[in-house]
Amino acid sequence: MLRLQEQHQRGPKLYSWHAPEVECIGKGKPQTPWEFGVKVSLVTTNKRCKGGQVVLHAKALPGAPYDGHTLKDVLAETSALTGREIERAYTDKGYRGHDADNPRRVFISGQKRGVHGQIKRELRRRSAIEPVIGHLKSGGSMDRNFLKGRHGDRANPILAATGHNLRLVLRWLRILLRLIRAAISAAITPPSAKNPAI
Repeated sequence: MLRLQEQHQRGPKLYSWHAPEVECIGKGKPQTPWEFGVKVSLVTTNKRCKGGQVVLHAKALPGAPYDGHTLKDVLAETSALTGREIERAYTDKGYRGHDADNPRRVFISGQKRGVHGQIKRELRRRSAIEPVIGHLKSGGSMDRNFLKGRHGDRANPILAATGHNLRLVLRWLRILLRLIRAAISAAITPPSAKNPAI
């Protein structure tokens, strides 16, 4: 049972009457210091992709846990989903003090020690996940969750990530369809129509 509390008291607080599971998440940004909802963890590939970044793992993290305490489970689940071990993980500064199994393979933005060559170039690509987050919030409806309760909070990021990946696949299929149509029309068109006599 939730109870109303004063500002500085600890424990659950009621932020919304119609959705009591909503939590206050501190963003630490001047323009948006707070967000209300559930914290979400996203994993994408770090390589530059022609068709866009594919979301490999999406998970809601109720209770607003510290980012570093969630990294071990997220990396294990991503490895299980993809069937491959993660070579290196690039995170933002919120993951300092993480609990990953292999801490030498986790690189935090702004880190200087042990960062050189390929790792330095890949660490610069860490910010490539930010547009994916923006697409999921605006185009994937992750900005406003219309699904009810904790089960809805759990399902929403998975559905948004699946929709994002399907939009990327559909874009590639559209390009492939255009190429097939162009090849068919080139094969059907008689040679006299291609080079009309002058």
